[in-house]
Amino acid sequence: MTDAKKSILFILLILIIDQALKIWVKTNMVLGQEYHIMGNWFIIHFIENNGMAFGMEIAGKFGKIILSLSRIAAVAGIGWYLLYLIKQKVSTGFIITVSLIMAGALGNIIDSVFYGMIFSNSYYHVAGMFPPEGGYSSFLHGEVVDMFYFPVLKGTYPDWIPFKGGGNFIFFRPVFNIADSSITIGVTLILIFQKRFFKK
Repeated sequence: MTDAKKSILFILLILIIDQALKIWVKTNMVLGQEYHIMGNWFIIHFIENNGMAFGMEIAGKFGKIILSLSRIAAVAGIGWYLLYLIKQKVSTGFIITVSLIMAGALGNIIDSVFYGMIFSNSYYHVAGMFPPEGGYSSFLHGEVVDMFYFPVLKGTYPDWIPFKGGGNFIFFRPVFNIADSSITIGVTLILIFQKRFFKK
């Protein structure tokens, strides 16, 4: 199998799994609902992210358009770079890691660009797919579906820590999805194997 076919296969596989899980969560859960898979440390917890990583946002509808268009431009750039790597016949490992990043970026773009038109909202009721009255938002104004929550450690910050003293401590706090994981794994593998990938 050629590197190009491997890359396409990886991207399609991750996209299918990512979107299938997001659609299941969106059409079976209400915002804030959760299922405890393994006690209190592996939880499926449904939230929607209107902005960037860790809940950061660019204010207003215009800000959301800028964010969505920036994501599309980033994916276009990654796609161009991936084609360049394949043509240059670089190591298969490097092509696969960039494919992981590409797949993750595409997975979240689908939510951001299309979900607002495809689904009704998830407040207090399970969302419908292709509702007759239209979706919860418009083109480029969708929200990214997140569901994986791993609060492995819980406790309280010591009183002597400025601003945080006495507050609740949770590790690992972020809620994420398969697309986020794909990007993180891809970037981590590049950092770990950079000497092998960038021999020249």
